[in-house]
Amino acid sequence: MKPSSNIVAAFDFDGTITTSDSLKAFVLHTVGPARFAAAGLRAAPRLLGMAARLCDRGVAKAAFLRHALRGMSPAELERASQDFCATRLARMVRPEMVERIRQHQALSHEVVLVSASPSLYLRIWAQSVGIGVVLSTELDIDRQGFTGRFIGRNCWGPEKVRRLEAWWNGSRPRMLFAYGDSRGDREMAAAADVAWVRGNGELPALDR
Repeated sequence: MKPSSNIVAAFDFDGTITTSDSLKAFVLHTVGPARFAAAGLRAAPRLLGMAARLCDRGVAKAAFLRHALRGMSPAELERASQDFCATRLARMVRPEMVERIRQHQALSHEVVLVSASPSLYLRIWAQSVGIGVVLSTELDIDRQGFTGRFIGRNCWGPEKVRRLEAWWNGSRPRMLFAYGDSRGDREMAAAADVAWVRGNGELPALDR
């Protein structure tokens, strides 16, 4: 699906729209601290490898989630996502960033969420603020639950730009705004016409 507007605003989620990491919060909210810690221990070799840049981020993340979410059915994962969005996540969202999203929407810009966090709960949150396009990490979920694999790549760093380019399918918007906060947003910011990274000045003007 191509952009419906010739101006697109691409928002990272964790740390940009939220005050902290939403995936960690989701897992803690869903399975509790004991199981969270146990999953971290079981996935420790890959998590440590990721920290040392010896293991791919996506592989490490999938390993952790496989242990944390094991045994949860698709219906349970859906209920957990709905509850997380209505409670814990609602308290993590920065009001000023929701206001910035609404400003773009008022100008008929298309707002896109581009995040390494899973679409499992991001699509629910995005729908609540009128965002119809979510480019994010996709969990492979079958009838038993999460398989321990991702569909495609972890949506981080260069993958964010690849997802955007695949989405607009050769019809690049006339202007691309990008909002981020970390190393994982560097490539998306570099590809944008107007980029804002948290901690590097005021939000850009929208007189366009």
